[in-house]
Amino acid sequence: MLFSKVAHHLDYDLVGDDLELNSMNELALALPFELTFAVGKKYSTSLSSSNSNAFLISSDLVEHLPKNASYIICDNVSLSMAQATKLFAPKLIDFQSPHAEIGDESYIDTMARIENGAKIGSNVTVMAGAYIGSNVTIKNNTIIYPNVTIYRDCVVGANCIIHSGTIIGADGFGFSHTATGEHIKIYQNGNVVIEDDVEIGANCAIDRAVFNSTLIKKGSKLDNFIHIAHNCEIGEHSIFVAQTGIGGSTKLGRNCVVSGQSAFSDHLDIAPFSTFTARSGVTKSIKESGGTYSGYPLMEHREWRRLQGKIAKLN
Repeated sequence: MLFSKVAHHLDYDLVGDDLELNSMNELALALPFELTFAVGKKYSTSLSSSNSNAFLISSDLVEHLPKNASYIICDNVSLSMAQATKLFAPKLIDFQSPHAEIGDESYIDTMARIENGAKIGSNVTVMAGAYIGSNVTIKNNTIIYPNVTIYRDCVVGANCIIHSGTIIGADGFGFSHTATGEHIKIYQNGNVVIEDDVEIGANCAIDRAVFNSTLIKKGSKLDNFIHIAHNCEIGEHSIFVAQTGIGGSTKLGRNCVVSGQSAFSDHLDIAPFSTFTARSGVTKSIKESGGTYSGYPLMEHREWRRLQGKIAKLN
């Protein structure tokens, strides 16, 4: 897509060369022909070292752009970014891809739907009512139970088990907002990648990324009724108990244990080998590995137990 088409869609002028763009990406990861954006002066240093050549930007950041960059100056960069994502959103179903590839000894129920471009490995089981979207990859020895939905472009590793009712790759909950209170959809153009040996319980929702991937790393185990928001990363061999929710772009290290009905805010970094007891409310990043935490506001488990003992004595 030509950068000039983006400018026309946003109703702004393009400054610099008209470039052929193939996608959008966040500032730190953008490649030369990916459109990116910067909101606020905190990104001034990242701008100057960006690999991208095409930017949506506010006027006060122009001086920090790389040499020979092309750009659009926007009144509201967040809103323009949301409007631009629509231009790069793929079609819901890719009718142009070749027919799905099915590996040896795989069982696909006649009531399952497999779209074009899907690649299914050997000894895979896909039961009735499952939907496998365009260009989805499912690797060897994986079991997909009835009524699982896997949206386009997502990847499921080998030796995985996904239980009934789970949805992988639905849109993350992302919107920008106009001055008059309207909510403008940020199209979620990334995917979900589930590595090998992951088990996901019934009725879970794992949202696709805005850009790049939501990632569930190898060996992790998710109970029923769990929500993983867009752009999250769940470390290897982590365990999540039912009714847990993880806010967007939060990253947990390996072997974290999260007990039932716990909730995490967005954009957190959680150290490996952290343990959270039931109904933990996590609003800040955790840097030290190996801790056990409880409560809301979150505190070390021993401190929480002492506090509960003091509260009990008040009666």
